[in-house]
Amino acid sequence: MLNLVKTLFFLSLAALVFGFCKGDVLPSPSELLPQLKTDPLQTPTFRAPFDVSVKQITYRIKPLYHYELYGLVVSKHEADSFIDQVHKSWGDHLNAADLCVIWGKNALSGAYEQIEFSSGQWTCYAQTKSQEAWESFSEHHISNNHMISERHELLQTLRRARVGDQVHFKGYLAEYSHDNFLRGSSTVRTDSGNGACETVYMESFTILKPGPRRWRIVRWVSALVLLLSVCAWFFMPIGYTAYTEE
Repeated sequence: MLNLVKTLFFLSLAALVFGFCKGDVLPSPSELLPQLKTDPLQTPTFRAPFDVSVKQITYRIKPLYHYELYGLVVSKHEADSFIDQVHKSWGDHLNAADLCVIWGKNALSGAYEQIEFSSGQWTCYAQTKSQEAWESFSEHHISNNHMISERHELLQTLRRARVGDQVHFKGYLAEYSHDNFLRGSSTVRTDSGNGACETVYMESFTILKPGPRRWRIVRWVSALVLLLSVCAWFFMPIGYTAYTEE
């Protein structure tokens, strides 16, 4: 019995490590919804600036344009993660997460399948060893979106979004500020570098189609088996051999 528990322990540990190494899987182009072929919709707005409060801090929101986007999430950064200290030091509790998404040409070409995406505290990175994939990839059909809201129901849905999900959100490209803090927003899709991110005050956020979950399932199942095997190993009776002298 002990040998079985040991085998389960090491197999589940290996599966857990492998599952994390594989990360989240992006859907194939054939699995993408037709809406992802379209570019984001940006239209003028006449909404006046308004105030919202989060954690006893009042923020002034200045809408710049009405904005709507259908996209595939290729990377995500949670603003409240333990590695993110900048948002905390700035008192920025409105920016719940950054979503890096692709659409249009990048969704249709399928080049994203050969590209690795990652997120920093402010930036989305894309890299590949394939020259062909990079030549097919458009820097004008990807954006890093600072998602802001004070509404609990929207934030819950946003936190459930994962890499590989196809999402739809709309609201406003906006500036927001408090005291001596001010963050603006890009208002074009053709810029890059510092200031090129879109700041989106959400009015709605929907996960249209979840991404492939196979490696996430592997991680959960292997973690459960690992925990059970540790418990079984810990509580297993210790065997002993009795000796008698003649």
